[in-house]
Amino acid sequence: VQLQASGGGLVQAGGTLRLACAASGRSFSYYTMGWFRQAPGKEREFVAAINRSGTGTYYADSVKGRFTISRDNAKRTVYLQMNSVKPEDTAVYYCAASFVGSHYDRSPEAYDYWGQGTLVTVSS
Repeated sequence: VQLQASGGGLVQAGGTLRLACAASGRSFSYYTMGWFRQAPGKEREFVAAINRSGTGTYYADSVKGRFTISRDNAKRTVYLQMNSVKPEDTAVYYCAASFVGSHYDRSPEAYDYWGQGTLVTVSS
């Protein structure tokens, strides 16, 4: 599966942004989908994940209550709604797909396919 992330940009603190990740191929619904981010000089970190049917989600503590992950299997797209953004949310955001992993898997190693990343910059 190939993943294409979009929606990044410059946003003021407290604002909102919606990321999208479009997948190619017909087997999108077979994959757990996740969002990760990587800030300059830091390791890639887990942000959120959603199970195959879209009924289960899991979030990093740092974004819980502010970010919402969702998916539309008919459109083969996963979304990350980012509300009340903070300067510390600044990073390149990556979507990823896992064929066997659970949406509770926080490790990047659990994911098989990655998008190219989209930059989110939050100004204070």
